[in-house]
Amino acid sequence: MSFVAIDGASFAYQGGGDVVDRVDWTIGEGEFHCLVGRSGCGKTTLLKIAAGLLPPTQGSVHIQGLEVRAPKSQIGFVFQTPTLLDWLTVMDNVLLPVSLKRAVRPGDRDKMSELLSLMGLDGLTARHPFELSGGQQSRVAIARALITEPLVLLMDEPFAALDAITREELQDDLLHLCDMRKTTVLFVTHDIAEAIYLGDRVAVMEQGRIRHDQIVDLARPRDHDVRFSAAFNAQCLEVRKAMNNPVTEKSTP
Repeated sequence: MSFVAIDGASFAYQGGGDVVDRVDWTIGEGEFHCLVGRSGCGKTTLLKIAAGLLPPTQGSVHIQGLEVRAPKSQIGFVFQTPTLLDWLTVMDNVLLPVSLKRAVRPGDRDKMSELLSLMGLDGLTARHPFELSGGQQSRVAIARALITEPLVLLMDEPFAALDAITREELQDDLLHLCDMRKTTVLFVTHDIAEAIYLGDRVAVMEQGRIRHDQIVDLARPRDHDVRFSAAFNAQCLEVRKAMNNPVTEKSTP
């Protein structure tokens, strides 16, 4: 049984055509999958279906065999912008998912401190979001998503607004954290190089359907040098060709 199984998932707004059209996709436990495609192809909608934020008009999503019908604590979500609460400190922003459900315990604060340390944010717990750089805000958002130790992390272009160097640093931090925690990830991005660097597998989406399925055959752990390798560039080229020349039928995952 797949850890995450998206089976024939479709979504259509009332009076419109399908935004997501009969998508099948599976993710193994601890795997990092990336979804790329042009704007408006349905990537974010599919991510929201997987998160339980949108009910599919057809099909289903299962995690560990249980159907996802609504947001769950086992599913972490990181949006395109950090969406931090300006009136809360870094500490309180990270602990927010816990405090909304129950009283915060000492063990929760220990987890928060560990996450912030791993994200390079030691000493910033008392700051507010407006006192942080864009990269620091993104790190806080990731720590907040991980504080409940979710089984699955869903990420919607979380680094799109950052400069190239900060973006690469956050990619490395994210890979390290998810590898440590064996977190299963579905990551949406427009950036082909980002998808290849992060992913074990990459899907290309077009007009609501998966049109290309690619296994990224690059060794882990990955470092900056792999970005300049022939194998990396060949993987990027394959995805680019798939985006430029989509096939008529989706690949079988």
